[in-house]
Amino acid sequence: MGIRPDVTPDSPIEEQPAIGLIGMGAMGNLYARCFSEAGWKKIYICDLPTKYDALKDKYEGVPGIHVLKDGHLVSRVSDYIVYSVEAEYIDRVVAEYGPSTKVGAIVAGQTSVKAPEKAAFEKYLPADVHIVSCHSLHGPTVSTAGQPLVIIRHRATDDAVTLVEHILAPLRSRYVYLSYEDHDTVTANTQAVTHAAFLSMGTAWHCSLSYPWEHGLYVGGIETVKVNIMLRIYSNKWHVYAGLAILNPSARVQIDQFARSTTEIFKLMLASDATGLRTRIYDARAKVFGYASNGKDGGSGDQSPGSESSNGSGKPRAPILLSEDILDRFSLGKKPTENLSPLSRQSTPPNSHLSLLAMVDCWARLGIKPFEHLDLAATPIFRMWIGVAEYLFRSEARLDSSIHAALYETSHRSDDLEFCVAARGWSQCISFGNFELYKQRFMHTAGFFESRFEEATKVGSAMIQALMDN
Repeated sequence: MGIRPDVTPDSPIEEQPAIGLIGMGAMGNLYARCFSEAGWKKIYICDLPTKYDALKDKYEGVPGIHVLKDGHLVSRVSDYIVYSVEAEYIDRVVAEYGPSTKVGAIVAGQTSVKAPEKAAFEKYLPADVHIVSCHSLHGPTVSTAGQPLVIIRHRATDDAVTLVEHILAPLRSRYVYLSYEDHDTVTANTQAVTHAAFLSMGTAWHCSLSYPWEHGLYVGGIETVKVNIMLRIYSNKWHVYAGLAILNPSARVQIDQFARSTTEIFKLMLASDATGLRTRIYDARAKVFGYASNGKDGGSGDQSPGSESSNGSGKPRAPILLSEDILDRFSLGKKPTENLSPLSRQSTPPNSHLSLLAMVDCWARLGIKPFEHLDLAATPIFRMWIGVAEYLFRSEARLDSSIHAALYETSHRSDDLEFCVAARGWSQCISFGNFELYKQRFMHTAGFFESRFEEATKVGSAMIQALMDN
């Protein structure tokens, strides 16, 4: 390898590794900027040949960054190479540029699904290169500091892994060490159902031709998280979510179960089956969070953080979301004060929270313990969404209010119907394994909400940061 494994950006330029980035989408740009600002002086980047001139103009004068025409040139000179390309195309790109990899170099991939990446690296990379892959478990608009960064040692010496750790140090992320297989299991368990829920929300509101923050039913508290994160997901690149859903077999199973859970719970709602619905939801509550229904909660009915099963993780843990109050200042709309029934004039209009009920029911049916992965490799969106679910399910009073609304309150019933149809539609779309169909479905809804993306990105980032600081 020839590069000292403990090298830093302060080391003389002749001692620094040549860092190569193939693919300059949002994450490629994020890495390039971070490396440059940290002081790495030999950063070689490329994108599609048709984007060469534009990329050169964009990075003209940026310290340490050198724009090359293609991945062959990047691979030949770089000691550490990161493929930041869509999972759908990783095989094709590595087949093209992999054979040009410099002897003794270290190769990584930023794909969200690792099975295709692993296969491509094993098939096309020379035997004399190291494979130490990575994956930043957050989007490009979130601060990298403190976020989980997966490092996968697949074929490498100790020195190669140490060098990767030093190269990535400027991101100030928290390293999580996994195998390729464990990565795909963990990301499916933390992201698949989360994404499906928000994609279905967006599609449901789009089909209702409704901006949810405008009519007062989705304003404040938990509703703020639903709206802001839905907009955040649809403002991102569609392929980020398509790859995980279509190429990760575990994700497909979970998304299918999420659609079934949504449908079966909605049928219980329509049948006004109070006993059946309450039994099913409380059974899911016990399996996922470990809360026992003992009727001794009092007040809001909150289970204590250190109680019996400690949120299903086996260890005492403080709740992620202590109060909805912190969320209210990030709302895109205002709470209604008049022209609603007395029941709807309470602090938050009554909602079945079908998406949350279905998500927890899905995890229970599949035996998934989301808190086991929370500290290990949770994305900011998953941490927030599991926090909201925990907040709802922690309190028998809040959960009973949700069940009562599901059975008897009709203000959200039409949206719940649209959500049910949307969840099944997304599950069917993903089962076809067709990226173009996924793209069309995603972009159709994204276009409906596009006018609010810029604001939602800013508000969503502030909301995530506020919860992390809290």
